[in-house]
Amino acid sequence: MEKTILHQQGVSIPNQSDLDQALKELAEANRTSVGFSVAQRIQLTEQCLLSLSTVAQEWVNLSCQAKRIPKDSSVRAEEVLAGPVSVARFLQVLLISLKTISNTGQPHLPGSPKLSTEQQWCVPVFPTSGIYDALVFAGLKAEAWLKPGVESTSLFDLSQLNSECSRSMSLTLVLGAGNVSAIPATDVLTKILQDGERVLLKMNPVNAYLKPVFEQAFQPLITAGLLRIVDGNAAAGEYLVSAPDIDRIHITGSTQTHDAIVWGSDPGERESRKAKNQPLIDVPISSELGNVSPWIVVPGAYSEKQLQFQAENIAASIVNNASFNCLATKVIITSADWSQRDRFLTMIEHQLEQVPSRYAYYPGAAERWERFTGEVPKDKEYLPWKLLRNTDPRQSPHLFREESFVCVCAETALEADTYTEFLERAVDFVNQEVWGTLCATITVSDAFQKKNRDVLDRCLSRLNYGAVGVNHWPALNYAFMSTPWGGAPGADLTNVQSGIGNVHNTFFLSDVEKTVLYGPLTLFPKPVWFPSHSNPEAVGWGLMNLYCQPSLMNLLRVGLSVVFK
Repeated sequence: MEKTILHQQGVSIPNQSDLDQALKELAEANRTSVGFSVAQRIQLTEQCLLSLSTVAQEWVNLSCQAKRIPKDSSVRAEEVLAGPVSVARFLQVLLISLKTISNTGQPHLPGSPKLSTEQQWCVPVFPTSGIYDALVFAGLKAEAWLKPGVESTSLFDLSQLNSECSRSMSLTLVLGAGNVSAIPATDVLTKILQDGERVLLKMNPVNAYLKPVFEQAFQPLITAGLLRIVDGNAAAGEYLVSAPDIDRIHITGSTQTHDAIVWGSDPGERESRKAKNQPLIDVPISSELGNVSPWIVVPGAYSEKQLQFQAENIAASIVNNASFNCLATKVIITSADWSQRDRFLTMIEHQLEQVPSRYAYYPGAAERWERFTGEVPKDKEYLPWKLLRNTDPRQSPHLFREESFVCVCAETALEADTYTEFLERAVDFVNQEVWGTLCATITVSDAFQKKNRDVLDRCLSRLNYGAVGVNHWPALNYAFMSTPWGGAPGADLTNVQSGIGNVHNTFFLSDVEKTVLYGPLTLFPKPVWFPSHSNPEAVGWGLMNLYCQPSLMNLLRVGLSVVFK
């Protein structure tokens, strides 16, 4: 592998001995043990569920301290749900799949696949069986749409499970995300328990405080010689990327970081290498790299209740995790002639006003907020939520072409003579004018769906995104863990967009193109991820218990936490 400029110049890395030791131990494990059977994966998955439950409270406490979330704040629920709960859910849905594969030879889907008019298999992936999804998330369902051409006899890809037990395992470097703690954890679990690879996880400096917790939570994998965890700065990451023992790389981060790894950090070198197709690395790299996440609102005659719900739905997608999410809504697309447009936007603004500002813990947030709003924040540590109405992509292209990764959302309006024309134009707009291919949302009335179902299905098919939500935030496509997650297919190293590959494919499906989440315009009870939920942390811990030990008693406890504060 070609060494980078960093190594040629002999840049010092403070913890280089720790990095070398981790690489050495994983390489030694690969020499002394081979094979990774389904039975072994089941055993390790069960062990990780047990060890995870012992550190969940500390995990959340450390995250809240780092993000300055008060002990009595309902915002703590975000760290419960987007931390140990998401990881426990991943382990449980994977465990169910692995056990079914062990018993029957393939996963058990929660419904029958159907062939669309576009000759594309739509495979049910949610609600899953065995953990009471149909009750906890009543009204929601999701499908994985496979690429056209996949045959009915090839819905599953179990090649990583059926391979010869005598082969050695690839060593994958996972460069962890710094914003949502479940991301590096489930990236690691995907690579080890599904793909059958050994992993060296480098923690992001933003959440490196979780390294001891991760080492406890995934101790079974460490003991088995399948995982080592290190931390360090950018120099440490560059050192590991160039390590000869690394066979694969997976990164969740920015396109800038991805391109620095693949093509070089110097702009001139980067463009030269791209032109010559001479990447710095010669190993496969998979990635998830963000998005300017759009939310399309199809005009219609919505009730006051529906408008209120959808307004808080969008507000929740903006404020969650202080908006440091690749799936935070950044662009709202409305119809210029929609009679309820002004009312709806005012509702969103009112919802945002009800949510206190949060500590802007991610580096560079204040500078990005100033650039994307054109204003100077009064408090650079606690940035205000900002909805920019009636923006013009020609005058402010950066709002549509660059991910701000801060609490700013733009709204723009499109002209159209009919509702169907608007939706077709909106799909063209987000495909062509909005950067990224990760996730998008459509709010659409019941009347439109009833009258124009064929138009909606065609538009869902045309959306060039890896995850789509109908009436609901695609964060659920990520959180449900049975819904594969990643950018739309078609990216490559020179035009990586939102990334290459996917994770959370716990049904081991072949050639996933996108996941589509469906739900009604309103849900009852109120979703736990809504800022106005009265008891979200208790619900979160109830879900944690349910996913660690699925039972009617734990389901009842979740229900009681919803009803009683």
